[in-house]
Amino acid sequence: MDTATDDSISEQTETLYEGQWLRLSRRGKWEFAERTHGNGMAVIIIAVTPDDKVVFVDQYRTPLGARTIEMPAGLVGDDHADDTLASAAKRELIEETGWEAAQVDVLLVGPTSSGMSSERIAFVRARNLTRIGPGGGVDDEDIVVHEIPRDEAPAWLMRKQAEGYELDLKLWAGLWMIDRNPDGSEAR
Repeated sequence: MDTATDDSISEQTETLYEGQWLRLSRRGKWEFAERTHGNGMAVIIIAVTPDDKVVFVDQYRTPLGARTIEMPAGLVGDDHADDTLASAAKRELIEETGWEAAQVDVLLVGPTSSGMSSERIAFVRARNLTRIGPGGGVDDEDIVVHEIPRDEAPAWLMRKQAEGYELDLKLWAGLWMIDRNPDGSEAR
């Protein structure tokens, strides 16, 4: 049994800066970022087309100063007060990729960068996809959709990295969870 305690949990949280989308906070001596919109949750969507292609997106990410390859993802409750993990995943998949999922399964929820941010992300498996639009995101997101044969996906990702793209490390967890549940059992 772990008998260690963390007194910083009971300490007051001080706001150091608050912008339109992010807040920088301090609790004790620890500084961290929080979102000012939504509920602090995001979803990452694991999607495979009917012809066994993994759906990836690429877009320019200002903090990195580079284009990234990611799985479709988005915030929960950002502009939708009654959002759930499932409804956010369905909406973001359509917006970003043009694919609609008949079923989504929430697989796992956890922190994205526990030393820097209070944000948590849910891995969601999208099933029974139907193409209903072009994707590309909303407003000025400028998302490019890639559909890569599943057996070629890891090599394709490494080629994209060699071309200068940043790769979201959650991609490999997502690839693993196409066929498996978080406990290692076979997905049904």
